[in-house]
Amino acid sequence: MEQYRIKPGMKLKLRKFDPDDTGAYRKTAKDKAKAKAETKKLTKKIAGFQERLYANADRALLIVLQGMDTSGKDGTIKKVMRAVNPQGCRVTSFKAPTPIESAYDFLWRVHREVPPKGYIGIFNRSHYEDVLITRVHGTLSGRRVEERFDRINAFEELLHGNGTTILKFFLHISKDEQRERLEERVSDPEKRWKFDAGDLEERQYWDEYMQAFEDMLTATSTDYAPWYVVPANRKWYRNLVVADTVVSGLEDMKLTCPPAPADVDFEHLTIV
Repeated sequence: MEQYRIKPGMKLKLRKFDPDDTGAYRKTAKDKAKAKAETKKLTKKIAGFQERLYANADRALLIVLQGMDTSGKDGTIKKVMRAVNPQGCRVTSFKAPTPIESAYDFLWRVHREVPPKGYIGIFNRSHYEDVLITRVHGTLSGRRVEERFDRINAFEELLHGNGTTILKFFLHISKDEQRERLEERVSDPEKRWKFDAGDLEERQYWDEYMQAFEDMLTATSTDYAPWYVVPANRKWYRNLVVADTVVSGLEDMKLTCPPAPADVDFEHLTIV
């Protein structure tokens, strides 16, 4: 899935990334089924790696999910992380800062939620909200946003140096696809609870958000905390891309089973 990774310093244009892309898979029922079967295998691998990660407790994995409303952040978590042990996984959703959070620097509330060693942490939205919404709505100047880019890079480099692998996913959908998903939320009683009138207001700023995302991805994709632009119009392919990338990230950790205690006689179950 390296084709979706944003290389450091790459000047990104989202129009060059097709949100309807399905890679080597065709948009047929047969290929969709194949992709789903492959994703299921990958989720089992994630669960196996997680057990080693938790047992060793010397590394951590942070997954960051960003995207426009309805891009599938909740669905990705549900489908890709379905097999992991909840005891070793924490999901954090970042809303508008509370008055207490606003009294501190913008990374304060984020640092508190970083996964401890042995855990997988998932950010459903993240510290990147503070360089997206603030820019689109003009509450921060371009210069201040660029300063925050630098602070985010330094923050993520700190986490990386402390043993945290960081994988960041921008779930890329088209404006037409977003409209269809919003209409589905309105028409389906079981999904209507997810509808928020604020989503319609933010939709009016689509072009401004695309520009903000382009600048964010360009400025903050690094070797130690890369961004992946994930085609997300097709949910089944979105899940496959994310699952495959997470497995690769866990494989790169070279996780092994921790050794048995040296002071135990396992034959007689006594302390040596």
